[in-house]
Amino acid sequence: MADTPMIHDAPSQEDLSRCVHCGFCLQECPTYLQLGIETDSPRGRIHLLGALTDGTVEATPALTGHLDLCLQCRACETACPSGVPFGRIMESGRAMILQQGAAPRSWRLRAWLLRQTLPYPKRLSILFGLLRLYQGSGLQWLIRASRLLRILPGGLSEAEKMLPRLPTKSYRMNRADSPPNASAKKVALLTGCVMPHLYPRTHEATVRVLARHGIEVVDVPEQRCCGALSIHAGDRVTGRALARRNIDAFLEAGVDAIVVNSAGCGATLMEYGELMEQDNAYAAKARRFSELVTDVNEFVADIGVKAPQAALNVRVTYQDSCHLVHGQKVLNAPRQLLESVPGLELVEMETPDRCCGSAGIYSLSQREMSMSVLDDKMRDIAATKAPVIATANPGCMMQLEAGLRRHGLEGRVVHVIELLDEAYQAEDDSN
Repeated sequence: MADTPMIHDAPSQEDLSRCVHCGFCLQECPTYLQLGIETDSPRGRIHLLGALTDGTVEATPALTGHLDLCLQCRACETACPSGVPFGRIMESGRAMILQQGAAPRSWRLRAWLLRQTLPYPKRLSILFGLLRLYQGSGLQWLIRASRLLRILPGGLSEAEKMLPRLPTKSYRMNRADSPPNASAKKVALLTGCVMPHLYPRTHEATVRVLARHGIEVVDVPEQRCCGALSIHAGDRVTGRALARRNIDAFLEAGVDAIVVNSAGCGATLMEYGELMEQDNAYAAKARRFSELVTDVNEFVADIGVKAPQAALNVRVTYQDSCHLVHGQKVLNAPRQLLESVPGLELVEMETPDRCCGSAGIYSLSQREMSMSVLDDKMRDIAATKAPVIATANPGCMMQLEAGLRRHGLEGRVVHVIELLDEAYQAEDDSN
């Protein structure tokens, strides 16, 4: 996918110089807490990227290894009193290394694989169709029982372990769930690249909840992947190409808001304005686009959540998705929605805003660290004795489901909006 014009990315000196080396970020950084190594902390990584940007050091395997270990959870941004935009620094730094041809082979391969799959809905449909066949035909059971996974390359075997049970059908907009309404506020839903295949139920619940609040959801079939995974991997070329496609598609729809139920995608869409600021043809449109983007939890809370009339009578613990609480600064809205459900007991875990270790495809590329971070999270969750874990991002949902299997825990993982929808469905069933 071509990027026109060619933009050369690098961390800005202004962003780098905002770090005053106070160290408040250290106790919020998952990798520093695990390892206690300065170069695996936000402060240390900023120092490395500063030296790389001014040419003091080269992109050696050791240096890129420290950068690659970063989860990009952005917890350091919440802790930072100087407002260091760490996410932007890390993304532009990875892009600089990739564009200069100094990236290790693993980075280049990762960017290529993402570039060949995520922008193409038909390829993704074929891929997930094959995965459904793999699970439904008994082949998965046979391979696991025969221990063939042990001889597969590490990345493939780990990906197989992370794969949740796929639903029988992918998401398609059901007009009956959101009938046309001339007087209603109109919004578009970002469906994303993998969420329609992994968690179609979340999209279905989102459309029903919005309709319950008098909101019409408009289908935007020309939309594509938000580009988050490519951008995090340093491939801003692909990220910008996808941004242009989405900006054109959603602005043409003429909606009042672009609602997102994936925290990582939402944070990326909100930053299209920054991503496209050097593209004269799209800079203004990108800013206008980003102003329309809102997370579904915040959107429903802002318009005034309608309290369900039926009780769920369940204990729930909530995991803050990193790109919602740290990227978008949305803390209270998901809890407000959960607390509106009669009978729902919300039990806070000890560190709800600490990363679960998902971080896009980090659980595949940095398996050991991802599992260490996940194990800490699952101990937190187990202590709440809550059978339901609510969160606001598909990557977190998949990681936490894997955590339940890994630790032999009973329970289920759901999106916040699904619990609200369940309460509304129970209300309808009782009438």
